[in-house]
Amino acid sequence: MKLSDFNNIYFIGIGGISMSGLAEILHFRGYNTAGSDSTASAVTKRLEDIGINVNIGQKAENLKGNEELIVYTAAVPEDNPELMAARKSNAKVIDRAELVGMLMLEYRYPISIAGTHGKTTTSSFVTEIFVAADKDPTVSIGGMLPSIDGNYKVGDHEYFILETCEYKDSFLKFNPHSAIILNVDKDHLDYFKNLDNIYISFNKFAKRVPKDGFIVINKDIERLDQVLEGTECRIITYGKDDSADWYPSDISYDSMGHGAYTVNHKGEEIAKVHLLIPGEHNVYNSLAAFALAYNYGIPVDAIIEGIGKYKGTDRRFQYKGKYKEITIIDDYAHHPTEIAATINSARAGDMKELWIVFQPHTYTRTYALMNDFAEILSKADKVLLLDIYASREKDTGLVSSRELAQKIKELGGNAEYCGSFDNAENYIAENCNPQTMLITMGAGDVYKLGEKLVSKQ
Repeated sequence: MKLSDFNNIYFIGIGGISMSGLAEILHFRGYNTAGSDSTASAVTKRLEDIGINVNIGQKAENLKGNEELIVYTAAVPEDNPELMAARKSNAKVIDRAELVGMLMLEYRYPISIAGTHGKTTTSSFVTEIFVAADKDPTVSIGGMLPSIDGNYKVGDHEYFILETCEYKDSFLKFNPHSAIILNVDKDHLDYFKNLDNIYISFNKFAKRVPKDGFIVINKDIERLDQVLEGTECRIITYGKDDSADWYPSDISYDSMGHGAYTVNHKGEEIAKVHLLIPGEHNVYNSLAAFALAYNYGIPVDAIIEGIGKYKGTDRRFQYKGKYKEITIIDDYAHHPTEIAATINSARAGDMKELWIVFQPHTYTRTYALMNDFAEILSKADKVLLLDIYASREKDTGLVSSRELAQKIKELGGNAEYCGSFDNAENYIAENCNPQTMLITMGAGDVYKLGEKLVSKQ
């Protein structure tokens, strides 16, 4: 089955960050695209502005009968009326991952950036590098990148840079020529159940890279051999020291926590890199992007230029503004490892105190990683807990943000359960000190709180 077999393509859940990008790529490649979403948003408006018809509300009658290929996201339940109607139609019905796999076959060098954390940032680094090298890549990433004015870019048919998610084994339908594997950690346990299954999934993904391709992988992944078992492609490692093929030295940070380091390859100094985003984790994200680009023959000067241009994507340690001399930052971190990296980034700069307004994302993740969340959040000077953002789940009463606040206190942390945005806003207004850095944190809609505070400055 090839994309060229179809013309009329319909997206159920077109307003999602990934689905919208795919719809736009296909739209600009000449396909007749349309779709639906449960609610209107800035994303659906953008789609409509470029000529894509979007139905708000998902109903069986949205389908007109001329659809040839219907694509749905993993978040769409089987009892969705539009999906049920699609399955009864004459159209071919596939999930988003299968569409991505088909799209990758249209390119000479499809590139997958995978891992539990850091995918969006590393995909953005790779994008900036390939743009700086005038390679005109096609891009689909999970965040809004200012330099390409969105989360996607339509380029030529040589390079396709794709942020690659493991949820529900979706990346096992992809067809990469090369891949970056950043890390393997406990997440999406509502699907994977345990870490062993996550490692099995990443190994299956690694084996999808063909013999003539390559994998750039973090040497410090705990069960590295298990991830790479049975692979036939070239393996390139990066890590903290010279036991890896690529490693940094002379790492330093400025007052904002922006890193600078020397890039080394098998004992040889290759380049000096300066970052415009903070944190040690981004030293290694940029190093992975450097190694990948180098192995595609991208000139070193272009790699340095691309890395040096990247100022961050929306919701990745994003400066939002000031409120009563308080610096407001927004960050997408919703996993303990990501929160740890964000706290380290914040601590690298100059500030009086670090406050975090945390909105846990999904009940299953909060329940499975409760102790890990409590331990890392206890490192902040103050944590305000909002109610859990349900996303695709229902509240079973098994876990709550109030319980997380209590566990943070038991570990010696300073936590306050606020529940609602209004309660958190009032608490901040009455108690937060000037020169504090306040981070709104989570994968839900917590960013709206920070924007509201800034609007009152």
